[in-house]
Amino acid sequence: MPDSSTPVRPPTQPLAAAARVVLLALVAVLTLFVTRDAGQLWWIALLGLAGLPAVLAPQHRVLGPLSRCAEVVVLGLAASQVAAVSTLGGSVDALGAGASAVLPYLAVPVTVTALRRRFREGGALLAVTAATLLLSAALTEVDGGRQLGQPGYLTVCAQWLIMAGLGLYTAGTLHRVMRVRGEGKPQPYAEATRLLTQLRTVARQLPGATLDPGGISEHLLEELRAVARADRAAVLSASGGGRLVVLAQVGVDRVDWETTLDADSAIADAWASQQPQTAARSQARSHSGGDVSALIVPLVAGVRTVGLVVLEADAAHAYPPPVMSRVTALTRPAALRLEAALLFDEVRSLATNEERQRLAREIHDGVAQELVMVGYGIDNALATVHDDAEETAESLRTLRQEVTRVITELRLSLFELRSEVDRHGGLAAAIAEYARTVGASGGLRVHLSLDESTARLPAATEAELLRIAQEAVTNARKHAGASNLWVTCEVDPPYAQIEVSDDGHGIPDQRPDGRYGLAIMAERAERIRGRLEVRPRQPTGTTVAVVLGSSPRRDRVRGSVAAAEGE
Repeated sequence: MPDSSTPVRPPTQPLAAAARVVLLALVAVLTLFVTRDAGQLWWIALLGLAGLPAVLAPQHRVLGPLSRCAEVVVLGLAASQVAAVSTLGGSVDALGAGASAVLPYLAVPVTVTALRRRFREGGALLAVTAATLLLSAALTEVDGGRQLGQPGYLTVCAQWLIMAGLGLYTAGTLHRVMRVRGEGKPQPYAEATRLLTQLRTVARQLPGATLDPGGISEHLLEELRAVARADRAAVLSASGGGRLVVLAQVGVDRVDWETTLDADSAIADAWASQQPQTAARSQARSHSGGDVSALIVPLVAGVRTVGLVVLEADAAHAYPPPVMSRVTALTRPAALRLEAALLFDEVRSLATNEERQRLAREIHDGVAQELVMVGYGIDNALATVHDDAEETAESLRTLRQEVTRVITELRLSLFELRSEVDRHGGLAAAIAEYARTVGASGGLRVHLSLDESTARLPAATEAELLRIAQEAVTNARKHAGASNLWVTCEVDPPYAQIEVSDDGHGIPDQRPDGRYGLAIMAERAERIRGRLEVRPRQPTGTTVAVVLGSSPRRDRVRGSVAAAEGE
């Protein structure tokens, strides 16, 4: 092993060496053709010798440049001497042909410097070549005169030098263009790392809830109601597929906002034009009518529309230009805050989903396959047990049943990890599919009650509600000892309620795993500004519910039903 202090010879470059050999051969043939003198080939050998260090040590800081400089010096001398020999017995016009026989080799050192992005060295080589050609021509006599005084020779030398200079300039220009493009478009992973690092730094500096889209939207509505009348108001954002989701809303009553961007409405016009829109009719599909003034202000961050603010007042001409100016003055900075929160939500959801899929793949390809092989091994052992070893056979059968149970649990866990809310199917469909699959595996009769409006909740909120429902269903299957499972899903954004009930034996206080599962569900509910409710079910069992937002309309209906039952 060589000592660390011993210089390591840089690797040679086969392409550069091949180019030198090819051009040396070409120059040798041209020299013979022009001069008819094999003795002039010693200049070609000298060129090869001068370029040898540059081939053997191309990366060396001293040998490489010196070797290329030696090449152009020998080249200048060779061009002058070959041109002089070519005129012997001929005309002076043969000077240009003699120089043209050798000067094509100038492309080798100049191209090497361009490929190595040493453009200053390339310019210096051209200057040394020009100086050598001029000096050699000044010292060489041709037919009683100096070679320097022959226009044909100077013209040919100038042409080759100009062509080499143009090639070097073009290479430098292309390099600068590519460097600018590279700086403007960094590699995807490098750019992602830079942006995520900035996001982490900014997130640590922000107050607690400022990256929550719902909290930002609620705060914005409070500010807007202080400067403009709003009997009803909402903040909407895009969810993909030409639909909008309600991030927050306030008012005397909960209403069903228009959430389709392809409809003929002021909401769609404001989104497309990125300009505030006013209307004399409500943008809520459930509004009963009457005099209404509506103001729809797009939340534009840069060139992208990230959301809309809808304000409505039960009066005519409630939003004159001065009021509109005060509203837009508040929405401009809020757009950037909302965009940051939505992007943070999206990045977090993508990272979470990718990690869940990765874990599912690893479990499926690792532990799950190994457990299956253990089960096969137990089956093989059972087949070889003799009839007189009944106790051993019974132990193996019990072990096989336990392995089968663990494999079933593992498959259900994989199904839970891979379950997501489909963009087109909705939250209710995802919860129903999970309840049916898990209930069937546990021998439970599943009763579903699904009530989902056409409007959608934010994707991050839907994901958290699905995980809460999954945990509640799993707890009922594994620990409750129930026969029936009731799953109720009501989604009417921004209101939602998911309720899971069973007829089992409840949650014993001494069971730590059940309490841990409830704590996880409570944390998820708090993350989306919801609340978790756990209560006994009559006559037996447990009810777990998560409630998001409020619905005055539903509260009034339930209040009237309770009053009727009390009578």
